[in-house]
Amino acid sequence: MNRTSFPEIEDLPAAATARLTAEQLGRAAAYGEELTVTAGTRLYEVGEANCDLILCRTATLWDGSFTYGPGGFAGELSLLTGQTRNQAVTVVESGTVLVIGQGEFRRLMAQQTDLGDLFLRAFLARRRLLRLGAEQTTTIVGDPRSAGGLALRVFLSRQGLPHLWLDATSGEGRRVLAEAALTDRDLPVAITPETVMRAVTPGVLSEHLGLTYRSIGRGTVDLAIVGAGPAGLAAAVYGASEGLSTLLLDGVATGGQAATSARIENYLGFPFGLSGLDLTTRAAVQALKFGAEIATPCGVAALRQGDKEHVLLLEDGTEIPARAVIVATGAAYRSLPIDRWDHFVGNGIYHAATDLEAQGIAGEPVAVVGGANSAGQASLHLARYASHVTLIVRGPDLYAKMSSYLVERILADSRITVLTGTEIRGIGGGDHVESLTLTGRDEPLACRGLFSFIGAVAATGWLEGVRLDRSGFVETDALFRTNVPRVFAVGDVRQGSLKRVAAAVGEGSAAVRSVHQALAEVQ
Repeated sequence: MNRTSFPEIEDLPAAATARLTAEQLGRAAAYGEELTVTAGTRLYEVGEANCDLILCRTATLWDGSFTYGPGGFAGELSLLTGQTRNQAVTVVESGTVLVIGQGEFRRLMAQQTDLGDLFLRAFLARRRLLRLGAEQTTTIVGDPRSAGGLALRVFLSRQGLPHLWLDATSGEGRRVLAEAALTDRDLPVAITPETVMRAVTPGVLSEHLGLTYRSIGRGTVDLAIVGAGPAGLAAAVYGASEGLSTLLLDGVATGGQAATSARIENYLGFPFGLSGLDLTTRAAVQALKFGAEIATPCGVAALRQGDKEHVLLLEDGTEIPARAVIVATGAAYRSLPIDRWDHFVGNGIYHAATDLEAQGIAGEPVAVVGGANSAGQASLHLARYASHVTLIVRGPDLYAKMSSYLVERILADSRITVLTGTEIRGIGGGDHVESLTLTGRDEPLACRGLFSFIGAVAATGWLEGVRLDRSGFVETDALFRTNVPRVFAVGDVRQGSLKRVAAAVGEGSAAVRSVHQALAEVQ
């Protein structure tokens, strides 16, 4: 879904055009309805919310990228995510097809594992090819150096949404704006076959693409998880795989703070490391495979407690009844008590150091503030792009909070200067960061990007009635239960959590067992 995800799918075209054998097609037929279609018919259009899978018996279909003959099938990852269609499908040779609705498709995925794996690999390959393709149905024009543009680009990347991104300052970006009679005041802009969206936000675009929560015709879910970081994603995988109707909500996008990590090298099973975005992207697909629903951005405003079910109130007023709730909202980024800090967030101050942020500061001097592993990983990653990296650490010893393997790499890297016992006193610049004022230094430090990794505070402002400690973290017992029946907390939001990706994954998965026990008690 991002450019490094799923390297095990080596032959993308072959995976994308996989066909079912006659025996497999016979098994799949039990889940669908056979229809006769004629050449020239459009089975669905770009932007439709239809989530049916279409298998070819004798007909031949074309989706703009590939032709699917007998045994082939039309559809891509949107069939799992609920996103509106990225491609139109046309009948090019008359014949018969099998139409499998979303509910039956989920049942097929669960019961016919070999077919489920075949479909999933094909969907992932098609999504990857869609993102690599020159022609996209969604075009975004924005300034990646602005807070609004960066937020939109991060959302699109984390969700793995096919799109064409154009820098508003480029020749192509200016041309597209002029043709649509748009100006810089309209940025960022999203152009789809159906509409042009001015000053578009992740929430508006998500709603247009069908990724937000839709409550029509829904009942109570067994398990609602708030927060789609590693802990929440693990809970979604285990909840859905164990038969619970599972809904995962996040106010930004899947991945949480883990998705901002440029490289994780100490996660079990990945000796050569992987990016946080790669890890959480895989987890999201895994949750979707087992039938979990993921809705983002869907900010939760409040939790209303009940005897047999709780109700989550979304920021747009939507109410979601749930038999059990897992709180996995993690922590919110800390800020320094510096004038205009909030103004510069997204405009030169960043809380992530992925390729998206790094590309925006290529060839420029940058600074990283923080003394733990995330700051060390960011420094090493940014050194590949920036003209120079200055690592600013308030404490006197870099080894105090950072893993020794990171410290040794940083000290050996001539592209990184380490300043211990140093604090930031001021930030210079107009619309964007240009310099930093530091303690113990007379001259301002030239800086075009400040990457802040100084810790976080618990994201629990929306919780009422759930017991918190003095720092705002949720108090739980050893089974992740809070003081409210059938409300659990896992990951960084929980008091005493280890603040490690592996620990968060373990907590999220283990909490599902406690959910099963709690639900059994109220049946």
